Amino acid sequence: MKLKLLALGLFIPRVLGWGAAGHEIIATIAQIHLHPSVLPVICDILNYTSTNPDEPPCRLAPVSTWADRFKYRMRWSAPLHYVGAKDDYPSETCVFPGERGWAGSRNINVLAGIMNVTSLLDAWVEGSSSDDTAEEALKFLIHFVGDLHMPLHLTGRDRGGNSVKTNLHSAWDGLLIAKTLRNIPRKYDHPLPIPSLERNLRGAIYDGFIRQIMWEGILHDWKDQVPEWLVCPSEKAAPPPSFYISSAFASSSASTDDSTVCPHFWAQPIHAMNCDFVWPKALDEPPYNHIRAFGSDSDSLTPRPKLPLFELDTPEYWGYIAENHILHKLMAQGGIRLAGILNWLFADLAEAGSESANRE
Repeated sequence: MKLKLLALGLFIPRVLGWGAAGHEIIATIAQIHLHPSVLPVICDILNYTSTNPDEPPCRLAPVSTWADRFKYRMRWSAPLHYVGAKDDYPSETCVFPGERGWAGSRNINVLAGIMNVTSLLDAWVEGSSSDDTAEEALKFLIHFVGDLHMPLHLTGRDRGGNSVKTNLHSAWDGLLIAKTLRNIPRKYDHPLPIPSLERNLRGAIYDGFIRQIMWEGILHDWKDQVPEWLVCPSEKAAPPPSFYISSAFASSSASTDDSTVCPHFWAQPIHAMNCDFVWPKALDEPPYNHIRAFGSDSDSLTPRPKLPLFELDTPEYWGYIAENHILHKLMAQGGIRLAGILNWLFADLAEAGSESANRE
């Protein structure tokens, strides 16, 4: 599969996240790592419980794309899928956020969105938030955590690479994942001896990808790193911000991190990838750097230079991503962190311990 980047002349509609497969993979990895007492609570919130004893009572994957599927009905939610700093311009400049702060309305971005929907779910646990609010907040949380782990959702340049000048965002949404799936070793077509993993798979085309992420990554190469993915350093921690319930699920607080959930801290190394390799430096060099003058605000009658397609299927770009398992690790981190938030919100440790003792 050849991956090419259209350098100009093609308008790609705004896409607010990984493609459906990316979000579903992250959600499935999260479900594999849920505390035993958590999934029944989630099923209650989603108002769905399967009667099939051979499958989980409900799944996170089908609702992971809800926020994108209904985005045209919820246009107010669009800014909550991403965050962009005013001074950020990869590959030339990477700041997160820099001296001038974030672009857009104050605290209406994916960082604040994660914090606010988490707070709404915590309020539901305490009995001060409605079931309808909890259901919508849960669907947003599952989606927003996925968005947080897509590097181009963390830069505002050219609308995260999704402008009239490039379709870099589109490549990361789907093409890179599709190419990755074509290169999964055949041995991962078959079940692994991990019941908690296999029970939560859905017979999807990406099952082999999840098996590889689990077997080679989470249980092997990154085993010692996984606990660190959930850490919110105490020196970065602040008291949990106060939130208000709003139709936009946006925070009224300036804080986006606390001692338990810290999307800004988690996002910093992901954002740095934009300058390291995600945004090709060649797009800021001749001849492609000249297309800046032909952006969406330019006179449509102005002749535009005709440039060849920008090639992504190279050892320097795709080869680096594949060799270093970049997509594997981003989705693993997203799944582990989503599970961590859900376990913190809903796990009943005392009840689960009692059930375990009874089984023994």
